[in-house]
Amino acid sequence: MGVMPAADALMYDSWSIIMLWTAIAVYVLAFICYAVDLAQRSEASVKAKDRAAQLVGGGSGAVEERSTPGAGGRPAGMMARVGTTLTWIAFLLHLGATVLRGIGAGRVPWSNMYEFAMTATLLFTAVYLGVLFWKDLRFLGAFMTGLVAVLLGAAALPAIYVEITPLMDPLKSAWLVIHVFVASLATAFLALAFALSVLQLLQARRERRSVDDESLAEKKSVLRTLPSAEALEGLAYRFAIIGFIFWTFTLIAGAIWAQDAWGRYWGFDTKEVWTFIIWVLYAGYIHARATRGWRGTRSAWLSIVGFVAVLFNFTIVNMFFEGLHAYSGID
Repeated sequence: MGVMPAADALMYDSWSIIMLWTAIAVYVLAFICYAVDLAQRSEASVKAKDRAAQLVGGGSGAVEERSTPGAGGRPAGMMARVGTTLTWIAFLLHLGATVLRGIGAGRVPWSNMYEFAMTATLLFTAVYLGVLFWKDLRFLGAFMTGLVAVLLGAAALPAIYVEITPLMDPLKSAWLVIHVFVASLATAFLALAFALSVLQLLQARRERRSVDDESLAEKKSVLRTLPSAEALEGLAYRFAIIGFIFWTFTLIAGAIWAQDAWGRYWGFDTKEVWTFIIWVLYAGYIHARATRGWRGTRSAWLSIVGFVAVLFNFTIVNMFFEGLHAYSGID
C-alpha cells in the first residue's frame, strides 16, 4: 500500500479519535444500563423471596424454590436489552475508529500499544456480542463494557496515544497481521473466562454462607438471579480452553516470526518469557480444572491470576521493560 500524504493521514486519525471517544461515551452508557439491570435483578430477587416467605407461611411450602431464580438466571430486563443495543452502537463506532486508524496508517492498526489496545478491546466486545447469540450472558455486560471503557479510555489518553508512525523493520511482516490479531482474540476469550471466574468465586461464597446467614444472602441477592457457581465455572472453563488454543498459536507464531526477524526462535526476551508464563498458567488451570480435586475456588483463582498476567504483559511489560518487543510507541 502506498504512503498516504501526511495531511490525509492526520484527517483520518482525527476522525478516528472522535469516533473512539464517542464509542467510549456510549460504552459508559451501556455500562450504566447493565448496572441498573443488575440492581433491578437484586430488587426483584428480594421481592420474590418475600413473596415466597409469605406463601410458605400460608402453607405453600413448595413455592420458594420456583420463586427464586438462582439456578438458571432470570430473563434479561429492558435495561439489559437497552445496554446490549448501546453496546452494538459502541462496537460499530469502535470498529469505525479502528478502520479509520488503519486507513490513515496504511497498514493494520495494531503496531503499537495504543493501536493494540484499540483492536484488542474491539475484539473483547465482538466476542461478547457474538457469544450472546449462543447463550444469554448479559449479566456480564456491566463487567465487559466497563472493562472496555476503562482500557480504551486509558489508551486514548495523551500519555499512551501515539501519532501514526512508519513501521519498524521487524514489524514489516505478514506475521504482524497473524500473530497480534490471534493474541488479541485469545485475550478476548480469556477476559470472558476471567469475568465468569470472578462471579464464580462470589457465587460460591454466597452458596456456602446462605444457609447459615440469610441476611448476607439477601444483601447479595443479585447473585441469586445468576447461574450457580458450578455453571459459571463450566462456562469459564470453555472460554479459557478457546483462549488457550489461540494463545498457543500466538506463542508458536511468535517463535516463527522471531526466527524470521532475528534469526532465532527463542531468546528469553521479556515479552517472550511472559507469553510463555501465561501459557503455563492457563495450561495449569486447564489441567487443574480437569482433575476433581482442583475444581471450584482454586481453579477459579488460577483463571484470575492468568488474566492478571495477561494484563501485566500488555501494559507493564510494554511500558517499563526493555527488550526486542518494546513497540509500545511511548517515549
